[in-house]
Amino acid sequence: MRIMFVGDVVGRNGCDFLEKHIYSIRNEYKVDILVVNGENSANGNGITKPSMMQLFGMGVDIITTGNHCFKRRECVEMYDLNERLLRPANYPEGVIGHGWTVLDMGHFSIAVINLQGVVYMEALDNPFTCIDGILSQIDTPNIFVDFHAEATSEKKAMGQYLAGKVTGVIGTHTHVQTADETILSEHTAYITDVGMTGAELSVLGVESTIAINKQRLHFPVRFEESRNPCFINAVVIDFDEKLGKANKIERLIWR
Repeated sequence: MRIMFVGDVVGRNGCDFLEKHIYSIRNEYKVDILVVNGENSANGNGITKPSMMQLFGMGVDIITTGNHCFKRRECVEMYDLNERLLRPANYPEGVIGHGWTVLDMGHFSIAVINLQGVVYMEALDNPFTCIDGILSQIDTPNIFVDFHAEATSEKKAMGQYLAGKVTGVIGTHTHVQTADETILSEHTAYITDVGMTGAELSVLGVESTIAINKQRLHFPVRFEESRNPCFINAVVIDFDEKLGKANKIERLIWR
């Protein structure tokens, strides 16, 4: 089987570009399952009902998020209404929503877990302890983890910690695709960051001039989505659905 993870989709332009090209990409790469990080899919970051519905409407199977999951107050109730919209699983007990889900594919199933790092980020529960508890509840060998984290060291550590235990560990959050895709322990597909989907000539999807002035002048600014041409960053993973073993991981940049 083949699963595709698409990096953080940024704003309306990113959503529209993905919608325009995803059918061709799925057909060319023979993708069976599509997972997209949508935590920046609304203009100004966060996720809203319209951006969520646009992603699901183009055939996305599961939407993962991260530190902007609750950025928009109007979206909070969506997490309880749709189990295929995930927020990080290591939020404290009692927080609305789901941190992982199991997708029934008929003759097999896959689990997708959303985790958030804590290095240089909000102090959520320990992601290593959290995933140990989740893995004890999952009865499918096909397990994929979106690890939304800032520090490459934390992502590398998580990848090696889960090597042989899960089918894939896909890093998100930095919006910059890394070139370290590999198969760990001859079992687990890994990449430190899958990248982003949005304006290529930008600062992480933001209009460059605005982002530059923010860093150069240290003056409050209102971020605006860049209108420059978009690209799609993703990875495609081949895996044996009977064993939960990844056989290949391929980086994708679609312009």
